[in-house]
Amino acid sequence: MDNLAPSHKLFHSYCTMSHTRFDAQGNDEKVYILVRAHPITQIFSLINTFIFVFLLIFVNFFFPSFLSITQIIFVDVFILVIIFNNLWFYFLNWYYNVGIITNKRIIDIDFHTILYKEISYTQLSHIEDVTAKSGGFFESFFDFGNIFIQTAGTEVNTEFLNIPHPSGVSKIINSLLEVRE
Repeated sequence: MDNLAPSHKLFHSYCTMSHTRFDAQGNDEKVYILVRAHPITQIFSLINTFIFVFLLIFVNFFFPSFLSITQIIFVDVFILVIIFNNLWFYFLNWYYNVGIITNKRIIDIDFHTILYKEISYTQLSHIEDVTAKSGGFFESFFDFGNIFIQTAGTEVNTEFLNIPHPSGVSKIINSLLEVRE
């Protein structure tokens, strides 16, 4: 585990040996990896935003025939606020849905809305199986996929969706499991 090169960038989706701190982190708990969805997965939200902005510009050619300039500006600003609010929510959803892998546990933070988040903790000693799945052209080309972590008993199973280097992350989790045994 100590051969991981540190990498930490503000908007990076795969940070090794991160200096990230979180609320319930123990004093002797060390963060090995912080992951979030691969940035390429956000391309569809950007495309949707550009399509809606383009449609707004296109529709503005028809408004002058029956609306005044003040009404057009008001409608445009209102629709632009809705469009960019949607884009901002996509960004927040991407940025705050993270997985943290430490030397003691795995933390999955799921941000659902501005007022609701779900945090799941899984102790390394309770992990039974780690599965990395990646398939399709985009996932193979950009090297991203899903990791499913199965736990023993009634504990919650953890999943990291669309993360970069899923086989590398599962390899690191498995090596942490070997160290714990």
